[in-house]
Amino acid sequence: MEIFENIRILDIIDIVLVTTLLYYVYKLVKGTVAINIFIGIVVVYLIWKLIELLKMELLSTILGEFIDAGMLVLIVVFQQEIRKFLLMIGSTNLRGKGVFKNFQFSKGDTILDIDVNAILDACVNMGSVRTGALIVIRRTTSLEFVKATGDAMGIEVNRPIIESVFYKNSTLHDGAMIIENNTITATRVILPVTQERNIPLRFGLRHRAAFGITEKTDALALVVSEESGDISYVKNGEFVRYKTIDELRELITLDLS
Repeated sequence: MEIFENIRILDIIDIVLVTTLLYYVYKLVKGTVAINIFIGIVVVYLIWKLIELLKMELLSTILGEFIDAGMLVLIVVFQQEIRKFLLMIGSTNLRGKGVFKNFQFSKGDTILDIDVNAILDACVNMGSVRTGALIVIRRTTSLEFVKATGDAMGIEVNRPIIESVFYKNSTLHDGAMIIENNTITATRVILPVTQERNIPLRFGLRHRAAFGITEKTDALALVVSEESGDISYVKNGEFVRYKTIDELRELITLDLS
């Protein structure tokens, strides 16, 4: 009972924060190769603490040195997961909620108005005729590093233009379209492809590219499958589930708000 009497409120907060942090780290690596590494690290850390408790000084010192030296290695191993975690912390959604909504961290860069209806109408039409498409919508992270790989444009978003770009006989259909501030700013863009191995084989390079760009930035990606005509919504390197096109419209509008 004396142990519980000595527990402070700050100790409880500390435990809650650590538990929350571990939960979000687990969510980031769940389903990836990194999950086994994460579990291994947790096991080694618990063994180290147990050895310290038993006062096995030599073994405790060896494991302690191993853990200290392994931090740099972990940064390299988990670089994608760390990037996703930092993007999640600084994402538009987080800034738009709670106490953060009153702070403008990137004034002038926040997307306020995107013609979501025109984009989705184009995707539905392209899906009905099995026309493949990959559309990336910028939020706050700069996409200049990928825009340079494609053809620059400056056309206001509208359904006919989007469909004409991805028309099978068009010279612009190959690659991704970048949309910023309701303007199509680039086409034929080459995107980084994810290295994740848990993506089903039925998904091709368009989907892997959508995963790649949303892992490295906070952009949103829409993929129209050339094989099935299905529309996939990708955010933070993950598929976002939805049931109807109206629900998808609401999700995108919310993510852009």
